[in-house]
Amino acid sequence: MSTGEELIALVVAPGTGVPPGSGGLAALVADEWAQTGPAAEILARAGRLEADRHPRWVWWAASTDAPGLVRARTRPRRCWDLAEVHRLLHGGWEAGPAVVWAEAHGIPTAPPPPPSEDLFAFAGEEPRLADDVLVRPDGHLRPDAVTGAWLTTPERLVAWGRAALVVAERQRAELSGEGPRALATAHAESAAAVLCVELERDGLPIDRARAEQLIAASAGPRPATEEEAAAARRERDRLVLRHVPCRESTDLRNPAQVRELLAAVGVDVPTTRKWVLDPYRDTHPVVDALLRWRKAERVSSTYGYRWLDTAVGPDDRLRGRWTACDGAGGRMTAENGLHNLPVDLRPAVAAAPGWAFVRADLGQVEPRVLAVVSGDAAFAEATRADDLYAPVASRLGVERPVAKVAVLAAMYGQRSGAAGEALEGLERAYPVAMAHLDRAYAAGVRGADLRTFGGRLIRTGRFLADRPLGSDPALDAARGRFARNAIIQGAAAELFKAWVATVRAGTAALGAEIVLCLHDELLLHVPEEHAAEAAEQVDRSLGAAAHWWSGGAPVRFVSDTSVIHRWSEAKE
Repeated sequence: MSTGEELIALVVAPGTGVPPGSGGLAALVADEWAQTGPAAEILARAGRLEADRHPRWVWWAASTDAPGLVRARTRPRRCWDLAEVHRLLHGGWEAGPAVVWAEAHGIPTAPPPPPSEDLFAFAGEEPRLADDVLVRPDGHLRPDAVTGAWLTTPERLVAWGRAALVVAERQRAELSGEGPRALATAHAESAAAVLCVELERDGLPIDRARAEQLIAASAGPRPATEEEAAAARRERDRLVLRHVPCRESTDLRNPAQVRELLAAVGVDVPTTRKWVLDPYRDTHPVVDALLRWRKAERVSSTYGYRWLDTAVGPDDRLRGRWTACDGAGGRMTAENGLHNLPVDLRPAVAAAPGWAFVRADLGQVEPRVLAVVSGDAAFAEATRADDLYAPVASRLGVERPVAKVAVLAAMYGQRSGAAGEALEGLERAYPVAMAHLDRAYAAGVRGADLRTFGGRLIRTGRFLADRPLGSDPALDAARGRFARNAIIQGAAAELFKAWVATVRAGTAALGAEIVLCLHDELLLHVPEEHAAEAAEQVDRSLGAAAHWWSGGAPVRFVSDTSVIHRWSEAKE
């Protein structure tokens, strides 16, 4: 890879304990040299190389090869994650070494069964390979290498590392065809994958006592037995069902039965989703009771005492598995409630004594991203305002709420009612931006693939569901809406990860930990004496990341950044 960078593949044998000193093998592999040995020694060497030379680390996936380095408190500055770059290039979620290798070499991702001249041979029987041969005669990786079972000797780890360097070279060549922005996106996606390992290591600080109080306020006292838990559940149900005599046997956890209950009191709704039921709160008291029950039930069943006991560690940190890409538009995701913690529990997210949070939330990011990716000069001008919807409303001659509905409807596909009327004005005022969305919609309807601004492949054809194009207009329209939204959400995710990578690098010297990435929101845990400086760095990082991500487009991005001590102190 002729980039002027030093590339070093890091390979850790499966089953190797990640804390230094716990045994196992690892290898460092570069073009001209390789070193293997006990994992603790190799990780220590990697830490020295990071401090002295800042190479670009290459690995098959940060989730499997980077934890040892990260848990040894080494902060890799630059890396190339083969799995994340594969997802960028080819879309979807599957990015195991077998698929990544095959796509990089232009061979079918599913190897054909080997031919056999023995009529009595079992179907799918593998030809025997020499013990130290990594690549099969058909060009695929040997299966036991993909599973990790083969990676048991220093020589094999070196071969695996050299294979990683080969794939990185081929991926870079393919990305070069998409332009320099795609290469920059690959760097940011790879950095996000390492950040996911750090997020899982550090966890989100939780005030356990406050969490107990909040759970009790919603779900009742901690039950001592299963019988007490069942009694509390029946009492929550009773507070709803008391409003509908003769229907006490309704299962509130069964949407069909809930719809029947509501229909019996004159509330006929297609679904029982919150946004559908909200307008009916004053129609009958059971609706308000049902919505309040939902909140309490969610806390009790999903974020209750069992969640607190299992997901929050003895160090009062909430941990879960993080992923850098959701397999669709490219958003980061997390488990154990890290991405969908109820608002009622946010007061329990609290900085440790002597520390503070720096919370930053990108403002109106998706319409601002639309201004960049479409190249609409008039829409870009609107982004100069703190509140983008105000100049849009002025240009359309409508109230701000109507302008907001129109912009969101353009990206999310709503065409009826007030949104449809406002859209007509939006199409006249910002034809370039609207045409960009319309082209994406048309591509989705056709089942055609398209790429985001940063180069991620969006595969709309996978939603064909084995039905020919045009055979199901509703499915065609759904693909169109998905495509229109994915190119904006995907680009926004790329900007967000570029910003986060810049923040991570810029605040390292302040001792800051990034502890939460929630769509467009960032939460840092910082020593209190450095909090103000970290907040300034977060805002500077947004300006820098947005400038290079957008190619210097005249579009302004804004962040609501504040220093707080509990997540609930942030303005919504």
